[in-house]
Amino acid sequence: MKATLPRGLRQLALLSALLTFCFSACKKADDLPSPATGSPDAVTTNAVGVSGPKTVCYVEVNNNDFSNVGKYALASGQPLFDIGIIFAANINYNTSTQKAVLSFNTQVTNVLNNRATYIQPVQAKGIKVLLSILGNHQGAGVCNFPTQAAATEFAQQLADAVNTYGLDGIDFDDEYADYGTNGTGQPNAYSFVYLVTALRNLLPNKIISFYYYGPAASRLSYNGVTVGSKVNYSWNAVYGTYSVPNVAGLGKSSLGPAAVDIQSTSASTAASLAQRTKTDGYGIYLTYNLPNTNVSSYLSGISNALYGQATTYGTSTTPASGVSFFADANYGGAATTIIPKGNYTLSQLQGYGFVNDWASSVKIPSGWTVTLYADDNFTGSSWTLTADKSDFTTLSPTANDKVSSVKIQ
Repeated sequence: MKATLPRGLRQLALLSALLTFCFSACKKADDLPSPATGSPDAVTTNAVGVSGPKTVCYVEVNNNDFSNVGKYALASGQPLFDIGIIFAANINYNTSTQKAVLSFNTQVTNVLNNRATYIQPVQAKGIKVLLSILGNHQGAGVCNFPTQAAATEFAQQLADAVNTYGLDGIDFDDEYADYGTNGTGQPNAYSFVYLVTALRNLLPNKIISFYYYGPAASRLSYNGVTVGSKVNYSWNAVYGTYSVPNVAGLGKSSLGPAAVDIQSTSASTAASLAQRTKTDGYGIYLTYNLPNTNVSSYLSGISNALYGQATTYGTSTTPASGVSFFADANYGGAATTIIPKGNYTLSQLQGYGFVNDWASSVKIPSGWTVTLYADDNFTGSSWTLTADKSDFTTLSPTANDKVSSVKIQ
């Protein structure tokens, strides 16, 4: 269970930490930047896109509805937020096995288990959804794995969560570990590097981000490997301030120096930090603590500075019509959210709740054409459908549990 206070109540501690940690001194492109120039670990998924920095939003799901991330849009109709982050899962410590364990409290569990309600409608807008990971006062954190094998084992737990719940990546937050509790070790030089390296190997096409704070912020390189070569983004952790994360390997387009708490940072400060972010050419603008109430006026100050557009607030995050795939024949079992017209690789389909080699039936709006492909990237055997299909085993050859990419026209 998450046993931490909301970040909004911790600004004095964070500002004090700013004096302790050495913080030195973003463009909303269509493609998510690679972890590092020329890196083989490039993220190939697409983000929401208008010209300007990407806007990131943490939601305290203990108190607020995560699906609200998808309700904010620019005047042009494009979503305001590029990345929404579920705050937060925990690193717990099993004293019997002496191992770190990924844990979800009741509220996080509800969001993940009901992803069709909370997550998939947000992803259907093109917004990427990450799961934040932080300590839980039990001695386990991202910086004190005793061995590389232990770090890799925990990375596998994270990858399993991303794949199970159809998420777009992981965000690391090195807070509340209480290193040393339960006989655990203190932060070491290699742990965080081992962890992000293992996770990148397991999730080569997903997002990994780092909330620039805690012992991890000073342990970003080991044996010639840098955290910056493995993560996609890093952002300032002190709300109401402007400070560039010092993460070697990340360029300006992947860094967020501005951070605001929507419920406590003044609107004038938020707008000023947005303008500074754009003027300085950084690629990320970080927001935290999105409430259940309409805060489009506050967010308009940010979006006007970043994009020259006001922010609007709506209630619908699901397309009015589209294609739905089902895990079982006769439209039974788990279902995707509604998928609008477009061409979808496997990673893009997963944002709608689609699972590889999983579909057994499909519902198609009248007049639409759907082409199924057995392999990713529109390759392999294909089947063209112009109406609902209740049983993929009746297709020749069978398409049952075979589909990996789709074109919808």
